[in-house]
Amino acid sequence: MTEQFDGVEVTIGNAVATHSVIWLHGLGADGNDFVPVVAELEKLGVSNYRFIFPHAPMRAVTINGGMQMRAWYDITSLDFDQREQDAKGTEKSRTLVENLIKRENSRGINTDHIVLAGFSQGGAIALHTGTRHSQTLAGVMALSTYLPLAESLKAERTPANQNTAFFMAHGLQDDVIAIRYAQASKDILEKLNYKIQWQSYAMGHSLSIEEIQDIAKWLKSAIQA
Repeated sequence: MTEQFDGVEVTIGNAVATHSVIWLHGLGADGNDFVPVVAELEKLGVSNYRFIFPHAPMRAVTINGGMQMRAWYDITSLDFDQREQDAKGTEKSRTLVENLIKRENSRGINTDHIVLAGFSQGGAIALHTGTRHSQTLAGVMALSTYLPLAESLKAERTPANQNTAFFMAHGLQDDVIAIRYAQASKDILEKLNYKIQWQSYAMGHSLSIEEIQDIAKWLKSAIQA
């Protein structure tokens, strides 16, 4: 890969990284947003992971009055039942993530040692890409998010990640993405026979210590697979 990487990288563990996590931030944030979580995961025994935190492109976001900010796709409304989805933007971000997977491949990390992860809008791209990617991943982690373009999944999904471990988690008091949307997404994936580990927490649109502990357990199981 010749493209310059736009984001942040953190490697933990004393040995050379054997696995990578490509972790996508939420709307309006950037790749620095979840860097502090890495130290907490290391304290909990996660090691030999390279964490890739890319910055989303700058784009106009309708829900914020057309303001330019980092976003993986446009959002027109928080009413997920009514809004028009940005399929073009979603697909562009999928291509960006798949290029990051290829970049990790070129650095010696096989695709089945790569975890796709994301929070909120970033988690939506992780789900969208993970179900359609042509090679088997180590896992897909989707935090405080939902499944975008769900109506096209059945036709567009690939068998490569049918048996891949998925971790979905959500706050019971989330006032940005209501938990019912996440639960509906989980139900869609399970009806298509994806294996979902689901967790909910007494929190809003954020991460909690309990959630980080569960993420650490899940990541350690992925590295042993």
